[in-house]
Amino acid sequence: MQYPTPEVPDRLFDDDAAESRWRARFTAPRMSAPDWAQDAPSANLYVSNASGVWEVYAWDRDRDEHRKVTDRPNGTMHADIAPDGSAIWWFDDTDGDEFGRWMRQPFTSGPGAAEVAVEDVHAGYPAGLVIGHRLVGVGVSTDDGSKLFVHADGHTRAVYESEHDAGISALSRDEKLLAISHSEHGDSRHPALRVLALADDSTVGELWDGPGRGLEALEFSPVAGDQRLLVQHERRGHEELLVWDVRTDEQTELRIDLPGEITGTWYPDGQALLILQHHQARSTLHTYRLDTLHTYRLDTGELTPLPTPAGVIGSAGVRPDGSIEYSWSSAAHPSVVRRRLPDGTDDVLLAPPGPRAPGSVPVVDAFVEGPAGTIHALVARPEGATGPLPTVFAIHGGPHAADTDRFSAYRAVWVDAGFAVVEVNYRGSDGYGSQWRDAIEGRPGLTELEDIAAVHDWAVASGLADPQRCVVNGASWGGYLTLLALGVQPERWAVGIAGVPVADYVTAYADEMEPLRAFDRSLFGGSPDELPELYRECSPITYVDAVRAPVLVLAGDNDPRCPIRQIENYLDRLAERNADFAFYRYDAGHGSLVVAEVIRQTAIEVFFALRKLNLR
Repeated sequence: MQYPTPEVPDRLFDDDAAESRWRARFTAPRMSAPDWAQDAPSANLYVSNASGVWEVYAWDRDRDEHRKVTDRPNGTMHADIAPDGSAIWWFDDTDGDEFGRWMRQPFTSGPGAAEVAVEDVHAGYPAGLVIGHRLVGVGVSTDDGSKLFVHADGHTRAVYESEHDAGISALSRDEKLLAISHSEHGDSRHPALRVLALADDSTVGELWDGPGRGLEALEFSPVAGDQRLLVQHERRGHEELLVWDVRTDEQTELRIDLPGEITGTWYPDGQALLILQHHQARSTLHTYRLDTLHTYRLDTGELTPLPTPAGVIGSAGVRPDGSIEYSWSSAAHPSVVRRRLPDGTDDVLLAPPGPRAPGSVPVVDAFVEGPAGTIHALVARPEGATGPLPTVFAIHGGPHAADTDRFSAYRAVWVDAGFAVVEVNYRGSDGYGSQWRDAIEGRPGLTELEDIAAVHDWAVASGLADPQRCVVNGASWGGYLTLLALGVQPERWAVGIAGVPVADYVTAYADEMEPLRAFDRSLFGGSPDELPELYRECSPITYVDAVRAPVLVLAGDNDPRCPIRQIENYLDRLAERNADFAFYRYDAGHGSLVVAEVIRQTAIEVFFALRKLNLR
């Protein structure tokens, strides 16, 4: 069926400076924090959009040379580097469908030099990669389940196979132990851990905290012969750290007195941890140094804060010289890669080449009482503007993710267009404890809408939002919640914009990648065959006839997460009613890595809202 297509505007703003500013935020080069080879720290890789497409780059620090490694029409995001710095591995899929194989090429080479890394490992969805000097571990997921391989001395063998979701997590420094995650207990959202001895692939350690409590193996100690594994757990209702000595099976929980969620990484000497704390949409760094008087006891360590600018830290690591490198941004300030030296000096290590992205307005916190506790929201508004304002409720994906005080060119363009932007960390968001994250189990979608409604009520009652000009907008899980909100809460929304959404849950389940089916079974409590009424109740297509607001839907042809057929089912229903809707279809997967395409989609979305609200 042919669907109405949205208008693609030549420009959003009459003012040349405003038009240039919003586009520059997207076109300005950005880059991730570098990842370096463990035993050759001058060999680094990062991803950047400097070419107009997100691709992998190599950085030789000794020569200060930056070189583009990949060059694919739809971009490349997933890469790793060999510990000796000799090779870069990157994942090769087809036009963003996430199904493919790992490629390997020399660190010194550019695009076109790659070859299939492990010929004996079949194509699939990536399920973990670890690279050692003598061996590599590669995880693959398909519709038949998960299979984990080890390749060494020219031979490849399967070390684990299951119909359940599983993945490769960590390799010990001596390359004798392999940590894997698995969900043999039937819950892929709360995995268990197993450690295999690679001499004979036997199990030497098991760790599972029981129903509703997940574990994540972060990394083994970087010291040769040290078989301690850093693990993230949630035994006390939020993400914390423990160290598991696999050799003795001793577990040491780190009692770090910080609110929020905690993750970490080893210092190179194995005597301290770099702690990354996430709390109420912002991040901090700390050093947790072991008590060296008591054989490096981790439960009596010393916690030292490392001052960093207010905002969000995306990733952080410790160099061999003790310096800390981290990616950072805030809502007002574009991202940079910063470096903190051992003497406390903190400066910018890497700023992308070319013009710097224009800044934007800061976000402020709102804490709103909801049906199950306090909901944290972030609010941005045009400078000097007073309400009531046209307001975009930007709903994050995941659902286990969160909106934060990070720089967003997408948020900024809505503000430039005169909208207030409200980001809601609804039940299901991470960063607020396990209970909040898992509160949507058994009733996903409808639970989140209760929190979004509470924040909507607050925004209207406080005078921020014009109730006649509220837009609900999101992508992925946020797109799903957008379509669900339009049907369940039609009186609240004047416009809906849904990117790569779940629209017809039963059909989506049938067509999506197997790891997401496992996720859905865990979230709902079973499959659509087992719980048909619940899936019907939580599916946007059930309520499509109640939709009153104009709807814009955007979707990728090759999306394995929110496949196109189930979206077409929803659009067919809208078309049968002669509803006011438009559909933008593009040749990629679950979003695009091409900057020009992202700009095009953003312009379509903002212009659609402006026109439907009679603001343009």
